[in-house]
Amino acid sequence: MRYVFRRIAAAIPVLLGISFIAFVLSVASPGDPAVEALSMNGIKEPTEQEIAVKRQELGLDDPLAVQYGRWLWRASHGDLGTSYMTKESVSGELLRRLPVTLSVSGLALLFAAGTGIPLGMLMALKKNGWFDHAARAVALTLISIPGFWLAILLISLFAEKLHWLPTSGYGTFRHLIMPALVLASGTSAVLMRLTRAALLEVWNQSYMVTAKAKGLPDLRILVIHALRNALIPLVTVLGTYFGAILGGSVIVEVIFAVPGIGRFAMDGIFRRDYPVIQGYVVFTGLVYVIFNLLVDLSYLWIHPQMRVGGKLR
Repeated sequence: MRYVFRRIAAAIPVLLGISFIAFVLSVASPGDPAVEALSMNGIKEPTEQEIAVKRQELGLDDPLAVQYGRWLWRASHGDLGTSYMTKESVSGELLRRLPVTLSVSGLALLFAAGTGIPLGMLMALKKNGWFDHAARAVALTLISIPGFWLAILLISLFAEKLHWLPTSGYGTFRHLIMPALVLASGTSAVLMRLTRAALLEVWNQSYMVTAKAKGLPDLRILVIHALRNALIPLVTVLGTYFGAILGGSVIVEVIFAVPGIGRFAMDGIFRRDYPVIQGYVVFTGLVYVIFNLLVDLSYLWIHPQMRVGGKLR
């Protein structure tokens, strides 16, 4: 518990730094939120007087320190502000859209782990064989392909030519498949190579030699004895991936018209909607910190010998 409290305390300055950077970058970006808010209807250009009134209404005339302090105080109580454009609560919108993003990212995590780890195990088992060389070439290709380009290829093949999957939208499992595949492709390739390297590293350890001397099959040795001792780097990648995917899903959600928090953030960026941008950055930063904490705690379950007298070594 002391270790958990120390990690939580260490996360507070990180979150403060994230919030400050998000605030400064939002304010320093070109454009005026007051002008954007008044120009939404596209009927006429706002006058200088209207802009001045709107800036005062939004609190943009206050000193930056006052604006940041006011926003930080509300954020610490769970209130990330109100959108300048829609007048909706940013916290409410993020929570409403979060299940959509989680459904895509959760399926992507299953795809990545379900393909990357088993293929990496086969690569280690067939070291330097034809399958190992082919799988490494595939992994390198997947890592090198930009996500947006892969998304266009999948849409062209599975939606336009084969008509198996919908091009965009959200509502059924079929809508999730292509976005999840795009998000999972790079991580699956990383897991393949990482699993292979981690298993080969422990393959010649003394306990592995003992297992081999007992006449156990290589596959059983790999799954039962080697995999758990190679889990730490894999869990690290999966944990940080799932935390970071909330920020990395923006382009995918825009391409596939998925109404998640990434699409919400992109709309906020286009409209110079400061509360939306700041709320999104802080929210994703908080999720990332939480998942990193969970990953660190999982080490104690994977390798209990890391605990000495109840402390993390």
